[in-house]
Amino acid sequence: MNVVDSSGWLEYFADTANAEFFAAPIEDTENLVVPTISLFEVFKKILKQKDEGEALQAVALMQQGQVIDLDMGLSLDAARLSIEHKLPMADSYFLATARAFDAILWTQDSDFHGLEGVEYKPKQHDK
Repeated sequence: MNVVDSSGWLEYFADTANAEFFAAPIEDTENLVVPTISLFEVFKKILKQKDEGEALQAVALMQQGQVIDLDMGLSLDAARLSIEHKLPMADSYFLATARAFDAILWTQDSDFHGLEGVEYKPKQHDK
């Protein structure tokens, strides 16, 4: 199973330097877990930069994976992880979701570098 954080989705949709790194887990929809906070963050960013049509298309593609709501159990797990690893709320939710589904978390966010169960690649700057 795989969880791709919002930065990974945005790289994929923009076809930037790290898009290929995120392509395999995103395109393996049978093993893709999508936290609802990813839908929020990706929709908001694309809506702000492009338009609602493109933002809705992105969310539709994301929904091909298994969409996971933030429930009480995940909330408490995320809070624990937030304190343990000094992570912001959204990041702790990604990690809690990945761990709940025994999934790999794919990211370019340096907050996750070195954590167990994380595939991390530093953000590449397009030329």
